[in-house]
Amino acid sequence: MGEQQYNYLIVGAGLFGAVFAYRARKAGKRCLVIDKRSQLGGNIYCENIEGINVHKFGAHIFHTSNKQVWDFVNSIVEFNRYTNSPVANYRGKLYNLPFNMNTFYQMWSVKSPAEAMAKLEEQRAKAKALLEKAGVVEPRNLEEQALLLIGEDIYETLIKGYTEKQWGRKCTELPAFIIKRLPVRMVFDNNYFDDDYQGIPIGGYNKLIDGLLEDTEVCLKTDFFEDRDRLTAIAEKIVFTGAIDEFYNYRYGPLQYRTVSFETTIEDTTNFQGNAVVNYTEREIPFTRIIEHKHFEMFGATLESCSKTVISKEYSAEWKLGMEPYYPVNDERNNNLAEKYRVLAAKEKNVIFGGRLAEYKYYDMAPIVEKVLQMEI
Repeated sequence: MGEQQYNYLIVGAGLFGAVFAYRARKAGKRCLVIDKRSQLGGNIYCENIEGINVHKFGAHIFHTSNKQVWDFVNSIVEFNRYTNSPVANYRGKLYNLPFNMNTFYQMWSVKSPAEAMAKLEEQRAKAKALLEKAGVVEPRNLEEQALLLIGEDIYETLIKGYTEKQWGRKCTELPAFIIKRLPVRMVFDNNYFDDDYQGIPIGGYNKLIDGLLEDTEVCLKTDFFEDRDRLTAIAEKIVFTGAIDEFYNYRYGPLQYRTVSFETTIEDTTNFQGNAVVNYTEREIPFTRIIEHKHFEMFGATLESCSKTVISKEYSAEWKLGMEPYYPVNDERNNNLAEKYRVLAAKEKNVIFGGRLAEYKYYDMAPIVEKVLQMEI
């Protein structure tokens, strides 16, 4: 790198950094992208195993109703027609998600929207009566909120165990606002997203990142914090996508996250579970879900032509310093702490903070792209 000068030093080669670098290059700016990992793409990186693009850091499904965003990513790499239709496994019985007429038929054997709605209203009324009897005016925790929204049967079967594994806390200890609403669809439709567009890049997410970073200088295995002064000096501005509390050397203390680990295995079968995503909702099973990666990109004859498959069991855990942070813990303590760091960030003249770690905010992929497309560069 020497004494070369750049308009932007982009810390992190994930989606935010890659889209920013692409736009900056198109605007005639010179960028250097660095990442402490040995590969590009951040958490959307895919590893090819047995001819299958394995989502190494969890399932990523691109979905949006913003045509500008959809057209933009498709201008880099064509996306396929994958439709997200997860299945829940509770004690060996399967239920379709999101909650729709298939789910209600599987749960109660109801066959019409009127029958399903009557059952839901009956369960909601029961939950409301119990809370009123206990003198509860407003739901005090996630469990009470969920019971009012969806009733006991679905809550106990499809929400409680999964949520407690995901957050590492009992639902009675989680704030009610985590479940502000639950989608209920009175149609036989297993499409999880309401968005107009969804899919997976044909050939995997690496093709998207490679296309975005084409002709941009990149240095991998480069930790910003190990050489901060020199790296800061070689660019006019920094685009920082790492953890905001680390940027400020944990001045107010570390923010908390949930983290995820994966147990990935090659299975000697063409089709392990018949679906890309199967959630395991009972508390006693330690993993939250199994991802079968080939279903994201292989369909019909192509699926059967690949003699093996790759699955990943996903385990949620409490994050500690040194582990990979995944999901912000949006409780009062962490939100207040994050706001203190955001106040510091707002005062920076030559640093742009972007992405889930830099903003301490959960993002899907499309809103990240949309945000960068709207930025002045």
